[in-house]
Amino acid sequence: MCTDCGCSIRGTQEEHQHDEGEDHSHVHQKAHEHLHNNPQLNDAKTISVIQKILDKNDHEANHNRSHLDNNGILGINLMSSPGSGKTALLEQLADDAKFKFAVVEGDLETSKDADRLKAKGIDAVQIQTGSACHLDAFMVHKALHSIALDDIDVCFVENVGNLVCPASYDVGTHLNIVLVSIPEGEDKIAKYPVMFRQADLILITKTDLLPYFKYDIEAEKKEARRIKPNVDILEVNINDKESVQRVADWIEFKRKMRS
Repeated sequence: MCTDCGCSIRGTQEEHQHDEGEDHSHVHQKAHEHLHNNPQLNDAKTISVIQKILDKNDHEANHNRSHLDNNGILGINLMSSPGSGKTALLEQLADDAKFKFAVVEGDLETSKDADRLKAKGIDAVQIQTGSACHLDAFMVHKALHSIALDDIDVCFVENVGNLVCPASYDVGTHLNIVLVSIPEGEDKIAKYPVMFRQADLILITKTDLLPYFKYDIEAEKKEARRIKPNVDILEVNINDKESVQRVADWIEFKRKMRS
């Protein structure tokens, strides 16, 4: 659960009792609204409600994974701060990757990122979360039904830009890729260990900006491996096709391992 920022505090049990047929996204939204009005709630009933929500999310996530497995698709959750280069990387992969992919795109508002991807010929479905700071498995489930799964090898979930909450919600993918960019500074991995502990691959992006920032990239790699010893790490500059190709090759290797 999102214990790091507290957004998992969902309110009292009475407020969140609902029929199985009630729209989950509505309940999810009510939960966030209640938190921001009551940020200190930590009673036993609240914890019970949190666990029920997460249990239902995990059940739906397993369903999503099975759906991808049945179609021979590798699911990858992309997570990072806003502006780290998730969408730009996907745009470049459209040119460089051998595999075909689609994207479930998450943002609070607008369809700008999905529009960028569609302009590159990528099948992209936009989810506007309103005030929710992450995608959940129910949102992704709906989006998957709008994607032509027969035509793709990989499905990316480009999560809402946030280094806290997305790490705690399983959306039904197989792998997590976490991006951290040079302009963010050399303390993000240490500050947000929960996110980087979930990573199968860490991408240190915008490496072309290294001359302009104080950033010890080797120290950051060491910190990442302190948090998760065997994590894979790649340096990426989207203007350098070889660095993007290494990302594509990593994904293709993981895809073939599952086939």
